[in-house]
Amino acid sequence: MNPEKFVLELSKHNFELTDKQKQQFKLYFKMLIEVNEHVNLTRITEEDEVYLKHFYDSITPLFTFGEVFKDGATLCDVGAGAGFPSIPLKILKPSLKVTIVDSLQKRLNFLKDLISELGLTDVELVHGRAEDVGQNKLYREKFDIVTARAVARMSVLSEYCLPLVKKGGYFVALKGPKAEDELDDGKKALEVLGGKLIKDEELTLPESEEERTLVLVQKVKSTPKKYPRQAGTPRRKPIH
Repeated sequence: MNPEKFVLELSKHNFELTDKQKQQFKLYFKMLIEVNEHVNLTRITEEDEVYLKHFYDSITPLFTFGEVFKDGATLCDVGAGAGFPSIPLKILKPSLKVTIVDSLQKRLNFLKDLISELGLTDVELVHGRAEDVGQNKLYREKFDIVTARAVARMSVLSEYCLPLVKKGGYFVALKGPKAEDELDDGKKALEVLGGKLIKDEELTLPESEEERTLVLVQKVKSTPKKYPRQAGTPRRKPIH
């Protein structure tokens, strides 16, 4: 998917990109590739693939669960790596107030430079493990939307993300193909942490065989204080 095809695909979903937004994506690609030579940000480096598997992939929740992404909503992206999905979402919906949590300072340094170069405002970077940030009263149950892409299985991911979602807010997980087993496996965790599965949508990225699953969970009750447990525990002992 070259940049022109990318623009065309977005217009099919009623997103007409401004020249500024097109330039932001071009600059994002350029910086990603340059920095990736000395900081491990992505294995995907071909322009067509970055536009499809990173940029387009990141914004699929806007087409699928558009009603969740209200103007001015607060969004926390857990384990964003090189900024996916939060930075493409922010470029497309500049009114989002974004907080990015990542445990690796090198990645946050890249994001700091990227945010500055792209001229983005209302983006906060938080250095820390999701388990620690979820227990921090500055962030706990403070966000309308929490996103995570390719971070962990649902049973583990729910413990990273749901403590950050405010009651009535949403957790949006961007998963790979065939996430049914994961969802079954993660049912108990969702329930314990105060989440309710609203829907899961399977899709295939345009002009490719790349299958994805988008999962929408609503926070229906507060997360018990003991969650998230200390760093490393959710992965070692998922809630079952």
